[in-house]
Amino acid sequence: MHSTFKQRLQQPQAVLAPGVYDALTALIAEQAGFEALYLSGASIAYTRLGRSDIGLTTATEVADTLARITERVNLPVITDADTGFGNALNTMRTVKLFERSGAAMLQLEDQTFPKRCGHLDGKSVIPVGEMCGKLKAALDARTSQDTLILARTDALAIEGLDAALDRAERYLECGVDALFIEALRTPEQMDAACRRFGQRIPLLANMVEGGKTPVQSAAELQARGFRIVIFPGGTARAVAHTLQAYYASLHQHQTTAPWQSKMLDFDGLNDVIGTTELMAQGKRYE
Repeated sequence: MHSTFKQRLQQPQAVLAPGVYDALTALIAEQAGFEALYLSGASIAYTRLGRSDIGLTTATEVADTLARITERVNLPVITDADTGFGNALNTMRTVKLFERSGAAMLQLEDQTFPKRCGHLDGKSVIPVGEMCGKLKAALDARTSQDTLILARTDALAIEGLDAALDRAERYLECGVDALFIEALRTPEQMDAACRRFGQRIPLLANMVEGGKTPVQSAAELQARGFRIVIFPGGTARAVAHTLQAYYASLHQHQTTAPWQSKMLDFDGLNDVIGTTELMAQGKRYE
């Protein structure tokens, strides 16, 4: 499956990967017809910890979430591996752990550890030479060439666009499979990144609602030259918005009756998760 994802990225049509944070969101995204998923470290922090994306999640928490997702769905999962959760040796461990848990692509960034959301202020980055060492460690640690390594640079906010593009160039030289220049601020900056790299390696565009980058459709981003488009936190933001309204209604009315037209009922949810098929499977072993 991973080799087919590698081949898929060679096609001109951009891959649109929605953010997921558990097996249920992954399953529903798969049922909606997507061809890849993005496991967002931020969304794991939001949902598992109820906390901000400031480097509080651990490698094992992400790997555990990833394993539950890849056990349930068959889509390739692009997995946010943050900074590799430490130095080059930590990065090697992270790559081995995430590869065993089923990641199709691992995203590694050049922030200092612990990191923070790429669209929050106050980020800092490690020296480019140190990041190149971590990327080489990541490439050496994978057991299959079909486990892809995506290098992300957060340098734009700190060192400016030219420095960020030069860092991406160095990461490309390390032999990574895709590039991600985080928090491009204008269409002009996006075009500059695509002019330099779009024909040479798959470039990822990160759409964060209310973030630094102007939100555009996958078709618009594909036309600019991006080949991977993610909406990583949109799922958690949509779910949080829905839960605010649901809980407010239940608290006010003391019943879910006013909300029943906006909910799945017992059978509806069982249909989504495949309860009938699961029961039939169990019967075969009686």
